[in-house]
Amino acid sequence: MGVAATMPVESANPSAKPRLTPWRIAEMNLGFLGLQFSFGLQQANMSPIWGYLGAEEKNFAWLGIAGPLTGLIIQPIVGSMSDRTSSRWGRRTPYFLIGAMMCTMGLFLMPLAMTVLMAFSLLLLLDVGNNVTMEPYRAYVNDRLDASQRSFGFLSQSSFTGLAQCLAYLSPTILVTLFGLSRDATEGAIPTFTLVSFWIGAVLSMGTILWSITRVPELPLSARERARIEALPKSVSATFAEIGDAMRAMPKAMRSMGVMSLFQWFGMYGYWSYVTNSISRSVFGTTDASTAAYRDAVLTNGQVGALYNLLAFVSALAMAPYARRIGAGRLHAACLVFAGLAMLAMPMITAKSGLFVAAIGIGLGWGSIMGNPYIILSDTIPPERTGVYMGIFNMFICAPMVLFAVTMPFAYEPLLGGDARNVLILSGTCLLLAAIAVFRIKEGRPSA
Repeated sequence: MGVAATMPVESANPSAKPRLTPWRIAEMNLGFLGLQFSFGLQQANMSPIWGYLGAEEKNFAWLGIAGPLTGLIIQPIVGSMSDRTSSRWGRRTPYFLIGAMMCTMGLFLMPLAMTVLMAFSLLLLLDVGNNVTMEPYRAYVNDRLDASQRSFGFLSQSSFTGLAQCLAYLSPTILVTLFGLSRDATEGAIPTFTLVSFWIGAVLSMGTILWSITRVPELPLSARERARIEALPKSVSATFAEIGDAMRAMPKAMRSMGVMSLFQWFGMYGYWSYVTNSISRSVFGTTDASTAAYRDAVLTNGQVGALYNLLAFVSALAMAPYARRIGAGRLHAACLVFAGLAMLAMPMITAKSGLFVAAIGIGLGWGSIMGNPYIILSDTIPPERTGVYMGIFNMFICAPMVLFAVTMPFAYEPLLGGDARNVLILSGTCLLLAAIAVFRIKEGRPSA
């Protein structure tokens, strides 16, 4: 029996979308908890994993290119395909399930990697799965909720992002302090606390997706909408033609979000790639990944990351009424300033306690990044092309990360002195520039 068999009668007319209670919207977005737990594990652990397996520090960003590169390629394609899907399981659901299975496999195998090449290959599998699921999930919110509830829908996704990544960052510390797992590791091996964290993520990735799609299934398509979708060409060439046409017809407001996205995601990717090594220098005085001090830096970054993601979880929900009152753009700009200043301060902090103060600013920025731009976007794009435009918007996210990954191996030593702390200074500056770029965006759908 397919998921479609459980769909409620109340949603027979997709143009009159039923209002959902906050609890139902939360259930609808629970799959984001598992999806973002996976991303949080990558952010907190991939740089240390490269170090454990003997990679050079200057290549950390390049080794992490699998995520942004697969997102750049896969999400627009999956977005266009999901717009054209009308299976008995739903429009977006098949992609949720395929992506979740790939993600689960990648998470289970990653901590068993014995070489850099093996870890890179598994990261590729993991990120393909994440990206197959991510874009349809964004479109699912736009499909399922009417305009009055979309702010809460996207900000609840952002909130689950914060909660999931808080748990992902904190899981190694919990496993070491509460469950007694060893923080030690043999040379060239991934510590046990990392292995168990990834296996927890594998269970969450599949379990939360299944919960969401069974508890809050997609709205059934009307006969008219189904006929329209079935009449669309399904070939590979048609998919790429649809992406090209959508890019040419891109709304002006969405186009102007490109500069903001360039700076904010270049900065965030730099932070994730090098924050552990920045902390290991400024607080623990080491650059050697084989030392106990470095593993203390890994655990400390997990605690800092847990705090800023917890703040993102809380602030994302608190932002919803302010986004309606003052506009998502202005609110987003203010949050980016807080995050940029926090990143500029972190390399100068030498006491562990000071890192948690900086985490407040980063938490506000991250909570906004994962919600407010999607509010702006959803009010701009035509509803019938939600999937393809959400996929194209992800190109705005992934392209800056690819740019960072490609340039950093060449810039790290000659321009940044081979010091991870200077990467954080660059990242903070980029977030401040992103805040300025927000004011170029004219919010709202243009009148006909």
